[in-house]
Amino acid sequence: MKGSIRIGSVRGLELRAHWSVPLIMLLFAYGLGSRTLPAYAPGLAPVVYAVAGVIGALLLLVSLVAHEVAHALTARRSAIPVRDITLWALGGMTRMQRPETPRAALAVAVSGPLTSLVLGGAALGVAAGVGAGGWRIPAVVLAWLGGTNLLLGVFNLLPAAPLDGGRVLQAALWWCTGDEDRARRVAGRSGQVIGTGLAVVGWLAFVRGVPGGLWLMVIGWFVALTAAAERRWAELRAALRGIRVREAMTSPAATGADWLTVDRFLSDVAPQSGHTVLPLVDFEGRPSGVIRLRRLSALPSQQRETLHIREVATPLSQCTLATPDELLTEVLDRLGSGGGLPILVTDSGRLDGIVTAHDIHRVAQRHRTGPDDATPTPDERLPARPAVSGPAKKRVRSRTPSGSRATGRRRLRPWHRALDDQARRGDGGFGNGRVAEGTRRTQLMDLVFTVGAHGLLVTAFNTFDARPHPGLPDGWFDAAP
Repeated sequence: MKGSIRIGSVRGLELRAHWSVPLIMLLFAYGLGSRTLPAYAPGLAPVVYAVAGVIGALLLLVSLVAHEVAHALTARRSAIPVRDITLWALGGMTRMQRPETPRAALAVAVSGPLTSLVLGGAALGVAAGVGAGGWRIPAVVLAWLGGTNLLLGVFNLLPAAPLDGGRVLQAALWWCTGDEDRARRVAGRSGQVIGTGLAVVGWLAFVRGVPGGLWLMVIGWFVALTAAAERRWAELRAALRGIRVREAMTSPAATGADWLTVDRFLSDVAPQSGHTVLPLVDFEGRPSGVIRLRRLSALPSQQRETLHIREVATPLSQCTLATPDELLTEVLDRLGSGGGLPILVTDSGRLDGIVTAHDIHRVAQRHRTGPDDATPTPDERLPARPAVSGPAKKRVRSRTPSGSRATGRRRLRPWHRALDDQARRGDGGFGNGRVAEGTRRTQLMDLVFTVGAHGLLVTAFNTFDARPHPGLPDGWFDAAP
């Protein structure tokens, strides 16, 4: 995740933190120290509440790390490679490869919520013992921590993708039907329904005077949106099933020389290519990276005359590579470990072609309609790729009967969203809204809604990476003209 730094490791797993983590921890500490502790342990100095609030927020952060570590260690035991764990304002994200079996998927998905439930029960038990001894502040902090973990565990088990419960539902359906894509689609629909329901409940709670309902409404919208993106991703995978990379790639691909200066590249290569993203080749004709022209536009004019294009390009080691005979779905599944789209297709160290969003859409539409109905209608046609010549050009350029070129943007958007929808991350938190003066019932409702809302956020991205297309950078669609 951009903006994150390495803060350590747990059992050999790299642990990273986003810059937003200290901010959200301060909010938790403020809510605990300014409202919860004075309400249940009054009469103490403000500094006591402040210190206890910070300790409680840190303990909550540790419990979130434990939740993510449980996912990661379970994945390791199932022989699933794990890259790292990243904490951020809305919880955590464990980056790992997709499980190969439904049993492994089920074990990984359920491990996180079970850890939260166990931690919550243990914290409440210790709080009861400490409270019996007259230690009010530690008892309240532990009770708050235990209740929060229990609520997080319960909310995470809702059968709604991309939450852990949605992953459990997906794994169970995959196990029963043997069709992973179908299971993913069902989990996505469930997430849309439950997310919409949460948004409605949150709005009703907010208008009735419960501030936490606003967060729940945002989270419900977030879950519904992400679930819809996952369902579209599953539909795309089903349409691409069995397709090799060579069937989707555009060959030959327009390229640029990596030894040119930025200024010369912009004047001699970029205008003729007609693309905003180009693969680069070295003197020997081997691919060396990918350059995005919008990165060049930010360079000062003085640097453009001296910098070589390879110095500002994305190196080959960070690009997504494939061979012509690989399954396209397998390449798309590992986009997170590469640089997203475009996919550079190499054969014996040479650039054999390129796969962009337009190429994926084209081949998916062709396989959905069938060979007898593969001729696109005017609304389905794609824009021309001016940098491609020969037979490859004919595959992506067509004209309407009247001779004018059709862009086909309307039919293209659903597939673009399936690849390009980033899971929209709403802001959230708990213990941060003002509760109207009054009954404890109102305070309890606010706690349930706000803590539950944050619980949804905490693991919205944690199992297998909730995004329907892990690793796609912003602006990946620039790979197409």
